[in-house]
Amino acid sequence: MHTDISPTVLITGGAGFIGSHLATELLQHGYHVRILDNLIPRVHGPERQQPGHLDRRVEFFTGDIRDLHCVQEALKGVDSVIHLAAVVGGRQSMYQIEKYVSVNTAGTATLLEALLDHPVKRLIVASSSAVYGEGLYCSYNGTIYPKVRRSPAQVAKGDWEPRSPEGEVIYPLPTPETKEASPLSIYAVSKYDQEEMCRMIGEAYGIPTVILRLFNVYGPHQGYASPYSGMLTEYAYRLLQGKSVYLFEDGYQQRDFVSVYDAVRAFRLALESPSATGGTFNIGSGRPHTFRTIADHLAVITGRQDLSPIITGIGRVGDIRHCVADISRAREILGYEPEIPLEAGLLDLTTWIRAEIEGWQKVPAPLEIPKPSRLPV
Repeated sequence: MHTDISPTVLITGGAGFIGSHLATELLQHGYHVRILDNLIPRVHGPERQQPGHLDRRVEFFTGDIRDLHCVQEALKGVDSVIHLAAVVGGRQSMYQIEKYVSVNTAGTATLLEALLDHPVKRLIVASSSAVYGEGLYCSYNGTIYPKVRRSPAQVAKGDWEPRSPEGEVIYPLPTPETKEASPLSIYAVSKYDQEEMCRMIGEAYGIPTVILRLFNVYGPHQGYASPYSGMLTEYAYRLLQGKSVYLFEDGYQQRDFVSVYDAVRAFRLALESPSATGGTFNIGSGRPHTFRTIADHLAVITGRQDLSPIITGIGRVGDIRHCVADISRAREILGYEPEIPLEAGLLDLTTWIRAEIEGWQKVPAPLEIPKPSRLPV
């Protein structure tokens, strides 16, 4: 039983990529950290072991976010909750509908029900930029387009850039929190469900709630199959193995990539900022980067400039073209400022991947070395 006076924070899904980094961030700032995680075999292996990089000072509860009894036990003595537990992946969610709704939506409902009997000082919800769909756009003459979608027919013929109803190419702007949600996958719908449920119950029962919409978080310990920034991990892995990177469409899609170290600091600031309650905040770098730019940076870092990226010219239904965060609200209210430049973050990521590869090569057969699974060999 935790008995000292340090505030206790429960991180649901805390054994995952962001959660494990967040645990370290909070421990370093004097918090007691408790984690509730079901250690699914797909992520943590058939023996469902805690990740080796997870700080051993955490108090660990093994359990499912959908199990009311487990959640109630994990909440005992907790001051605040950071809700990260979720299944991620836009395209997978379109054919694993029940799984995503069960974990993300029903799991959040279970947590909220448990919180009715275990009030906390703050609930912070990890949402996603996926709720926006496409980002904010404007035309050459300044007309704003808050809700844009590319049709499957447009994508199929390689006409990549979003267009106005009149057929004019429109241009991306930084996307503010006020932009209308336009989810394009079951995953995105489930994240928006989490936001709305937590906001509603928080207001109804006096649970101070903060929503963080994370953009493309990347860094060490991220899985290769992550639907967003995990592709950065995959790019670096392929280059280190002497293989070219595959880019969908023409590679000029713009995203906002934010270091996991900046992202977890944002969670801590949301925990500590008195004026954050009730707010929704974009957490990103505030800077656009194309996938071609990322591939070029990683080619330099890995010393594989000889491996030009392969432009597939393939568009995937449901993919967006551009979305970059307007982080002015997080700057003003949370005091959030991204500190890790892209080049430094990619070097850190590549250094970790290189060490992982070297570690795998020292392991004797028959242990299978994990490989990326989404792109051609």
